[in-house]
Amino acid sequence: MTKTLLAEFTAREGAEDEVARMIVEYAEKVRQEEGNVTFDVYTKAASPRAFWIFEAYRDEDAFQAHLKAPYGGPFNTALAPLIEEDASVLTFLDAVN
Repeated sequence: MTKTLLAEFTAREGAEDEVARMIVEYAEKVRQEEGNVTFDVYTKAASPRAFWIFEAYRDEDAFQAHLKAPYGGPFNTALAPLIEEDASVLTFLDAVN
């Protein structure tokens, strides 16, 4: 069963360009993961500092492999001081069909 989630965070004032650069580089790596189905990055139209990442993985094992990827930890460490939250806020989603 596909593992789908929405990750949200808000860039600190003045950090939005750096956050955008970092997330684009990170997205390129994640999209190469064998079990990644999608990794789409958005900002809210009304609030360009608010980032939303729509992620889907083939299954729970693929999601766990994503969490263990060697570039994930360094990305999250570098992101932490640039966002208002302590970390990305994750919302797990279930398909309605």
